[in-house]
Amino acid sequence: MTGTVIPLFDPGAEAARATAAILEDTLGGDARGVVVDSPPGAGKSTLVVRAALELAAAGRPLMVVAQTNAQVDDLVVRLAEKEPGLPVGRLHSNDADPYDKALDELPAVRKSAKAGDLAGLDVVISTAAKWAHVKDVEPWRHAIVDEAYQMRSDALLAVAGLFERALFVGDPGQLDPFSVVGAGQWAGLSYDPSASAVSTLLAHNPRLPQHRLPVSWRLPASAAPLVSAAFYPYTPFRSGTGPDDRRLTFGVRSDGSGPDRVLDEAAESGWGLLELPARHTPRTDPEAVRAVAQVVRRLLDRGGTSVSERSADPVPLTADRVAVGTAHRDQAAAVRSALAERGVAGVTVDTANRLQGREFDVTVVLHPLSGRPDATAFHLETGRLCVLASRHRHACVVVCRAGVAGLLDEHPSTEPVQLGVTMKFPDGWEANHAVLSHLEEHRVSWAL
Repeated sequence: MTGTVIPLFDPGAEAARATAAILEDTLGGDARGVVVDSPPGAGKSTLVVRAALELAAAGRPLMVVAQTNAQVDDLVVRLAEKEPGLPVGRLHSNDADPYDKALDELPAVRKSAKAGDLAGLDVVISTAAKWAHVKDVEPWRHAIVDEAYQMRSDALLAVAGLFERALFVGDPGQLDPFSVVGAGQWAGLSYDPSASAVSTLLAHNPRLPQHRLPVSWRLPASAAPLVSAAFYPYTPFRSGTGPDDRRLTFGVRSDGSGPDRVLDEAAESGWGLLELPARHTPRTDPEAVRAVAQVVRRLLDRGGTSVSERSADPVPLTADRVAVGTAHRDQAAAVRSALAERGVAGVTVDTANRLQGREFDVTVVLHPLSGRPDATAFHLETGRLCVLASRHRHACVVVCRAGVAGLLDEHPSTEPVQLGVTMKFPDGWEANHAVLSHLEEHRVSWAL
């Protein structure tokens, strides 16, 4: 009896197939918009650069909209690396230091605070905030909107008159757009200005072509299944690497402490949970902060090296390839101070909002619900946990007080239900339970 042969998953082929379909709709289709969902580390920026180059090569000048100056500068550099002679415009603000000075070394890049000075260039790139002030110009035939899920719909409305067709690329699982103004009066309406650009776009144009990138090249085989199931249940993805393609090892043996044991667990399995005794604490929990700092200190002291598809030879794990993620800025400040006391420099320490889009070899995360007496909407937001759990290429260590699972069960959501609002799935309660359930398998209990 002959069994069914299941074809092997070829990540490169699957990614290439998805990219080809996206470019076909972008260059050859007639829809006014094309939406691309990209999981963490799926090559979103690579897609944006390639689409820009192909549009420019086809004689179709375009504008590119990004959400921050850092994203804009990164895209300019990437375009210059791929096509050094391509005329690129960097539209910037009138601030004293409006762009990365590295752009001054790129001869084909022209910089100006006036859109008129950049007219006729193949590609012009700027932030959504700057584009909103551009008036009295001939509309571009094409636009690319990067990080489209992190762009508010009112920001899209402000620039929509500048182009005829657009490619929208973004990560639907990460943090929602931020607004300092309450938007409850618009909740449930299709034109809610605080909603993401993509959700509003699709609410009014449900027939637009939609694609997804199926492979994460950042997340290892140990992380992709959890992140996919917990945060992307309707748009699953796979890791571009196999279980044996990456390896993290230490040159110094464990001293038997909690931080060393959780680091060994993370190096072996990709995940580690350093669980402190259950306790309600201030937001800047001193013991949790010290635990995070101690994990980082031992991570660097033990001479870690990594092997991956990028290099068959062991590569030293240096401070610049390590990040600490928190929910709040005061927590990040406390961790920085604790690291400085231990002589640690060069490690990135920041909130999920500011770590979004970045990549490291190892991350150490202070769980958003650690030590809390309640589970608020802010701390339960799926995007926040998704960002914190998806920045690493090799391993992620989570530091958390015991009792979070019970906290979730004892504090169901008390947020008002808005009629007409599409419920985000999975919700924070379910996503947190899924992550905690997995981390339980890699738990190391420790009392300072």
